[in-house]
Amino acid sequence: MTKKIALPRATRPAAALAAFAMACFAGFAGFAGSAQAASVLDEWDKIALPAKPQAVPVAVDKTSTALLVLDMQPQTCNEQRRPRCLPTKAAVAALVKKARAAGAPVVYSLIRNSSPADIFPELGYKEGDPYVAASVDKFLGTDLAAILAAKGIKTVIVTGTAAHGAVLHTATGAAQRGLSIIVPADAISAEDAFTEAAVLWCLTTGPASKDKVTVSSAGKIGF
Repeated sequence: MTKKIALPRATRPAAALAAFAMACFAGFAGFAGSAQAASVLDEWDKIALPAKPQAVPVAVDKTSTALLVLDMQPQTCNEQRRPRCLPTKAAVAALVKKARAAGAPVVYSLIRNSSPADIFPELGYKEGDPYVAASVDKFLGTDLAAILAAKGIKTVIVTGTAAHGAVLHTATGAAQRGLSIIVPADAISAEDAFTEAAVLWCLTTGPASKDKVTVSSAGKIGF
């Protein structure tokens, strides 16, 4: 069953989702508007909420697919800063277990000034597993592209937090490098559902990623 996403506050109009997502990719012309409008702000309350993407079943090739577990550590995933992240640990852990059983590589990322010891134990980091540490784009200034190329990776499953940080930018970076991307909606998180929904919309409509991104869920991904 596809997970329903509820917008977080009644004070935030449904139209804001589309407006936020439009801001992610400058110049995207997905909505028709008045030629006389000064900016999207003039049309803010008229923009229709886009249709939600569907989580579809995916069977991946274990020999060319890597699972990315991004910034799943207490500094970024906690009750105070990002409480929606905590329930996603189970979905990420389930994917790690599947990937390990299939022999598919699992690559972790960290925020700066942290270590693999900070990764939640239930997410299965093992000594010797590849990892990178960077800001939101885990390709930038790291060996991630080389790690994936050395393993013959053509598809990445992107999980973790924050949805509008590491997930959005790393998935887009993967698409720009010619990789296919699977995003399990129940294995990413932000501060609120609004932001998570906007990220999925950006990835499934953005010029760099729209033809390379598949939205799924942890239970629908098979190795």
